[in-house]
Amino acid sequence: MIPVLQGLKVIEQGTFITGPAAGMLLGDLGADVIKVEQPGTGDPFRAFKNGLYSPHYQTYNRNKRSITLDTKSSADREVLDALIADADVYIQNFRPGVAEKLGVGAERLQALNPKLVYVAISGFGATGPAANRPAYDTVAQAASGFLNLLVNPENPRVVGPAIADSLTGFYAAYGVLGALYERSRTGVGRKVEVSMLEAMAHFNLDAFTHFFQVDEVMGPYSRPSVSQSYVLRCADDKWIALHMSSPEKFWRGLAAAIEQPAIFEDPRFATRDARIENQEALIALLGARFATRTRDEWCRRLEREDVPNAPMYDTSEALEDPQAKHLQLMTSAEHPVMGLFRTVRSPVSFDGERALQVRPPPMLGEHSDEIRAALKRK
Repeated sequence: MIPVLQGLKVIEQGTFITGPAAGMLLGDLGADVIKVEQPGTGDPFRAFKNGLYSPHYQTYNRNKRSITLDTKSSADREVLDALIADADVYIQNFRPGVAEKLGVGAERLQALNPKLVYVAISGFGATGPAANRPAYDTVAQAASGFLNLLVNPENPRVVGPAIADSLTGFYAAYGVLGALYERSRTGVGRKVEVSMLEAMAHFNLDAFTHFFQVDEVMGPYSRPSVSQSYVLRCADDKWIALHMSSPEKFWRGLAAAIEQPAIFEDPRFATRDARIENQEALIALLGARFATRTRDEWCRRLEREDVPNAPMYDTSEALEDPQAKHLQLMTSAEHPVMGLFRTVRSPVSFDGERALQVRPPPMLGEHSDEIRAALKRK
């Protein structure tokens, strides 16, 4: 981490992804993130695989410390209150109303600490007809209109990672930074609220703008058609991606790379608009050509012609690319008990310094004693 938020104290009482992702992003910037968990079980994401240290949990919980507190116990509630008393940020992603039942609602915690930036993350918002519905990643993607842009109508099934969960965490951290900046002038905290539905609707802004402005309802192939994006299988059964965009020079380069200089004599492919209209035919033509050489050969040819392309890597390949290695995207640290922890570093550099240092995700309650001891010294 690069400690641009050094000295910032964050109390995260999050589970699964949205709350922990927000906490991790602040931790990646150097904040002291204390993860408050239930004794015995902790964040439910811990137990998804391999005991209480699943890869699911590890993904969103680096650069944190863990303390276990039973908030039903008066003694542990006092510890939590002491943590809140000098905290800068508190994060929770309970369903609406649950925080108040647990004694960690915004009104109570900000009465203890008026400078506290309180973050409440929900699925559908704090109020309204859907406020109490359960929400997970796929539900939010679907409700926001985003999933409709991902599902292949020929093979309809949910694909890809937990986009809505992760993005909601990003938006929550973004809200925190705004509230902290305002607090630097006013001395008073804010209640920051974000829902998965709101986050994904905003992320889906391009589709909504097309609908609002030109009454177009976009589908899975709308943007790839306009951007002229392709994925093509090569002779070695590896795949390559092209993004041809609008500059004509890219198409001239592609025609040279595939040794088809006469392609533009075909009226279906002669102009950008024609290529958009006839993309299926173009996919067939390119597919036949790319099947004749290996991916490495095509990469060399396309790079020589300055055509926007990349191998369609899987996760075992991506970080082995020379550029990824140059950027030091993979970083690691040794946990004293759990061993080697490898992760992808924060993408943000400051003054040319990359965030190569990382603290492995904590074991359940790993820092309980040191956190309690620090409170007693105050």
